[in-house]
Amino acid sequence: MPFTAPPAFTTRPDLTGTFGMTASTHWLATATGQAVLERGGNAFDAAVAAAFVLHVVEPHLNGPGGDLAAILATAEEPGTPVVLMGQGPAPAGASIDRFRAEGLEMVPGAGALAAAVPGAVDAWLLLLEARGTWEARDVLAFAVGYARDGHPLTPAVARSIASMAGFFLEHWPTSAALWLHADGTPPAPGELVQNPAWAAVLDELVAAGDALGPEASRADRVRAVRDAWATGRVAQQIDAFVRTPHRHSSGTDHAGVIRASDLAGFRASFESATTGTFRGTTIAKTGPWGQGPVLLEMLAILEPLPDEALDPSTALGAHTAAEAIKLAMADREASFGDTDVPLAALLAPEAIAARRALIGDRASHELRPALGSLDALPSLRTAEEYVAGVGGVGEPTALSTGDLRGDTCHLDVVDRWGNIVAATPSGGWLQSSPTIPGLGFCLGTRLQMTWLDERSPSALRPGRRPRTTLTPTLLLRDDRAVGALGSPGGDQQDQWQLLYLLRTLVGGWSPQQAIDAPAFHTTSFPGSFWPRTWEPGGLVVEDDLGDDVIRELEARGHVVTRAGARTLGRLSTVGRDPATGVVHAAANARAMQGYAAGR
Repeated sequence: MPFTAPPAFTTRPDLTGTFGMTASTHWLATATGQAVLERGGNAFDAAVAAAFVLHVVEPHLNGPGGDLAAILATAEEPGTPVVLMGQGPAPAGASIDRFRAEGLEMVPGAGALAAAVPGAVDAWLLLLEARGTWEARDVLAFAVGYARDGHPLTPAVARSIASMAGFFLEHWPTSAALWLHADGTPPAPGELVQNPAWAAVLDELVAAGDALGPEASRADRVRAVRDAWATGRVAQQIDAFVRTPHRHSSGTDHAGVIRASDLAGFRASFESATTGTFRGTTIAKTGPWGQGPVLLEMLAILEPLPDEALDPSTALGAHTAAEAIKLAMADREASFGDTDVPLAALLAPEAIAARRALIGDRASHELRPALGSLDALPSLRTAEEYVAGVGGVGEPTALSTGDLRGDTCHLDVVDRWGNIVAATPSGGWLQSSPTIPGLGFCLGTRLQMTWLDERSPSALRPGRRPRTTLTPTLLLRDDRAVGALGSPGGDQQDQWQLLYLLRTLVGGWSPQQAIDAPAFHTTSFPGSFWPRTWEPGGLVVEDDLGDDVIRELEARGHVVTRAGARTLGRLSTVGRDPATGVVHAAANARAMQGYAAGR
């Protein structure tokens, strides 16, 4: 039985060419990346330039105080996927005892106490140093221009600022000073906004590299920029600012514990990827310090099932995928973290077969990990219970309805030589914590993904990375990288990528058809974002899935939430056929910001 017929009309064409392709969650970043390729830069130069532009034009989704995960392959070693690790650890002063002493039962979702060491800037500069060809000055010029001269504010950023305006004025005056007019009103969509403080920081960083002079190598100059970031004015001003208590999402005031020494002690790194196979394609992900391997487990569970059980556009396929997702996410909760994770045991064929056998005709409403224990999880609450008991929610990356309060970006680049990269930067949203005066950005809140219980594999521990949700993907066939993809969406990222892979690798759909197709995700596991609630049996669906399919899913026991039409899933992708050199790209149109470009 074939998959449901793909859409006859797509929101965008499937782009193909022979020169290079860029795709991202904002057209200005896409245009920047493509401009770098046109001027002779490689995919890594282009990705770094685009990423720093994303800091400026999508400040409600990421920032310099945030983090990233990326995965790449080079033209010289096209069969070796490499992870760019830009997830900073918990500061030395961030301990369970310290947070408990502050009267907290969980890490807040907003406020500097929840800040991990910023990892994004150093990671991007490491990529430029090790794999790029351009000078830092030239790569950062695009972001400097948008920060100093301004860029038109998108409706999404304007909505985020407007939603926070009252809070900024009452609790975070430094954020009000950056994002609001002098009379306290928020900027309007389309208004030209500037961030001269951040432009000045970038100029200072570039100057630190230029100071070495032409006798130094390009890599040495970039390394000097990295050192200036980690040990200079930025680190000192972060340290000084967070020592003053400010309002957190807990409703209480706290000082941050991050110090200049934490920034000085962190450097991004390259790591080996974790891989699995599905229907002849190798899937490369981060290690289990992130959620990436859950996608490998989902695909392994589904691999031998008949094609008709894998079509996400049908009730059977949606049910089967959702149940596989729940099993993998339960294993994430019980086992994943920056610690010794029994990943080989979790992905062993006999373990996967046992997981597959748990999928029945009815929706599960339980957390069923294969290994480990859930004893370290606190008494889990549904969102309704939390609101009834506390009166509000914090800053999750994506609400169950798909509404964004602070999310993530994504970008993909492939060049004519075969260099390819997928990157998911996030954190440091303008909603995260107060803006640091003189720097033009705020800190991230990735520590909210840790538990204040030492028994948990993702417990808060000084110097350990929080278990991130950032999870880009690289695809390989015959030991050659052929595709890069990813999505914003927190806990939903690998869920939406699973639907894409089923539709392309099993259904034979084109990338744009798969991106445009109806999406869904389950909320039947503890969310990674404060206040860490869950909905047993929860399934959030786009209305485009169809009334008949939705009714059958409800009959199977899924607790369905309709998110409206075309509200979920924000993927983008690029790829290259090693045999012909033809490159391709596609991007999501749902949020009216994502774009792919190339030739």
